[in-house]
Amino acid sequence: MSKKKIFVLDTNVLMHDPSSLFRFEEHDLFIPMVVLEELDGLKKGASEIARTARQVSRLLDDLVAGKDHSQIEKGIPLPTTALKKSGNGGGRHGAASTGKLFFQTQPTETSLPGILPGNKPDNSILITALAVQAAHPGRPVALVSKDINLRIKAAIVGVHTEDYHNDQVLEDTDLLYTGYTTLPADFWDKHSDKMESWQDERARACYKIRGPLVKQWHVNQFLHLPDDADDEGLDMVVQAVEGNSATLRVIRDYQHGKTPVWGIHAKNREQNFALNLLLDPEIDFVTILGTAGTGKTLLTLAAGLAQVLDETRYREIIMTRVTVPLGEDIGFLPGTEEEKMTPWMGALMDNLEVLTQPHGGGGSSNDWERQATNDILSKRIKIRSLNFMRGRTFLNRYIIIDEAQNLTAKQMKTLITRCGPGSKMICLGNLAQIDTPYLSETTSGLTYVVDRFQGWPHGGHVTLARGERSRLAAHASDIL
Repeated sequence: MSKKKIFVLDTNVLMHDPSSLFRFEEHDLFIPMVVLEELDGLKKGASEIARTARQVSRLLDDLVAGKDHSQIEKGIPLPTTALKKSGNGGGRHGAASTGKLFFQTQPTETSLPGILPGNKPDNSILITALAVQAAHPGRPVALVSKDINLRIKAAIVGVHTEDYHNDQVLEDTDLLYTGYTTLPADFWDKHSDKMESWQDERARACYKIRGPLVKQWHVNQFLHLPDDADDEGLDMVVQAVEGNSATLRVIRDYQHGKTPVWGIHAKNREQNFALNLLLDPEIDFVTILGTAGTGKTLLTLAAGLAQVLDETRYREIIMTRVTVPLGEDIGFLPGTEEEKMTPWMGALMDNLEVLTQPHGGGGSSNDWERQATNDILSKRIKIRSLNFMRGRTFLNRYIIIDEAQNLTAKQMKTLITRCGPGSKMICLGNLAQIDTPYLSETTSGLTYVVDRFQGWPHGGHVTLARGERSRLAAHASDIL
């Protein structure tokens, strides 16, 4: 059996995941005094950082409550906790945490080499980690930090370091659920035995089948069956999975059909899958991933306008995004909430221009039509800031969250729980364009919700694969 480790925690690990205190299985945790000082400096204010710092402080206070100095020196037993993930990136469901929590109670006698001068908090954490190593020569000691530079400095002075992996949804985003799969050519040969077929109330063909592939499917997953005689083949969606049987339904064709969505057609199979999810009243939550130019925003807006203005299924469209600048920040913006958000909504304006440009005719009548359309849309499309979402409830709204890859899992939960009855939420993003410095493809809140909502009967996901912007944009995406 491997020896119990001692993990020295950096402040950023506790701030990143306050529940990390309970995620190291049977191993012991050590918190340097400088970490408590940094938490104390971060707790003031109403920002998300301050709220998280206060949450960490409350958790530590609950653990210390009723303990005297001698008990704290011996280590505080961490409560037994059933978690979905335990350990630093490992563990099993229901694993019990039996380690102890130690605080720094004595000044360190160790000193850093002369190459690391000064009294920086990071250097104080390194000194503490070295002191813990010296005090426990027979046990593995690791400094856990999200700070890459601190991990580099620790390696230089001889301290083993680890990143905090528990928040990673997947080891590799290539394993992320795409929302669709291609069926083998012999699909009907192996799955047509005892097959049932009928038409639903909208005259769409449905099938109930049994076979070996059924157990691999999820509800609202799209299935494509190629056809040698027909380049398009057959596209279906999984409506239900019960044991070794599944109910499939042929989806609507918005690619070649005579019913465009607010004037546009899907340009490829994945876009057609996305429109089927966006226009399905039984789907409350949709996530769409795709690189630049795959049509995420255009499809979502077209489906929203069709359901708000044509079908009156929703009262209005609410659009928001994370305000992370690409270059230097331009400072505070004047005006109301909507006016402040307008510069961040270039994608919305660009796509609205495509959707509202009149077809046919010319001259002033078109200008008048465009102005009239813009006036109607301005009353039905609201731009909102994420900063004021906490505590709100949206009823019968079509909510679009753009650039959702920059949200953390906690922020994503806060936003999704704002949805009231009759609302639909769509999260759009490109995991290759994360602008937040503390997130990666595997820790993004968008990756988190795609993985967690997989198979929910009222949620769906599609990854758009092909760019449809221009030959220049497509070539740039391939070679740059």
